[in-house]
Amino acid sequence: MSTSAPERRLYWAAADCWTIVRRDLTHLVKQPSLIAWQLGFPIVSVLLFVYVFGSAMDVGAGVDYEDFALPGMFAMTMAFGFTNTAMAVVVDKERGVTDRFRSMPMAPSAVVTGRGVSDVLHAALDLAVLAVIALVVGWRSDGSPLETLYAFALLLLLRFSLIWVGVLLGLVTPNQEAAGNLFAVAFPFGMISSVFTPPSAMPDWLGTLAMWNPVSATANEIRELYGNPLPVGDSWIEQHSGLMAVVWPVIITALFLPLAIRKFQRMSK
Repeated sequence: MSTSAPERRLYWAAADCWTIVRRDLTHLVKQPSLIAWQLGFPIVSVLLFVYVFGSAMDVGAGVDYEDFALPGMFAMTMAFGFTNTAMAVVVDKERGVTDRFRSMPMAPSAVVTGRGVSDVLHAALDLAVLAVIALVVGWRSDGSPLETLYAFALLLLLRFSLIWVGVLLGLVTPNQEAAGNLFAVAFPFGMISSVFTPPSAMPDWLGTLAMWNPVSATANEIRELYGNPLPVGDSWIEQHSGLMAVVWPVIITALFLPLAIRKFQRMSK
């Protein structure tokens, strides 16, 4: 088979991608403190909102705040994950690892796609740990096993789409200090949503932003799938959260994955 054949190029793209995935997972195993650090914020948030603020929160229709907030916490954790991706890309870039990869005979897309696959695996671990914590504090899914699994799949789909945002930001961010400031972008993105408060309880202009936030679509749909529904408004976006929980990630991926690959390919040597 010719080395220029599409099948051959696809094979080496997948093989090189897997090499990057194994490298990233090896680093993760050798640095378990990173997992604890990245889970620290959502764990503290669970305890804070369930036990400190929960008794004072009323989301309407007699819904227990725990059932409302914990699915939202799952969605927020997946949304905030792109900052971890950006930081990892910046660290590799500053240490010269990215340039070393670019000088090697490997598929141009492998570094970007490898980072994406390894981050999805990492996100699955984060989500599993967070789900265990939610079960410990009393949350339960009342949906069927299939609905519950689909809800977790939607969460990982959201995280998958935002990985490419993180990769692109990591490639354009000059250093680790600047990457640390990306939390200022992630915080309003995650919080101005239906994660902790229904948009109907917000001022009209802020509620509109929250309704159209991709995080809200995922959070609203997984609440339905978990059997923890909350009456939503009559706006089109709220009534079609199941559709938008898939459409938003597809749009984000279609926009940012090609941009991330193109940026990597055009980086100066």
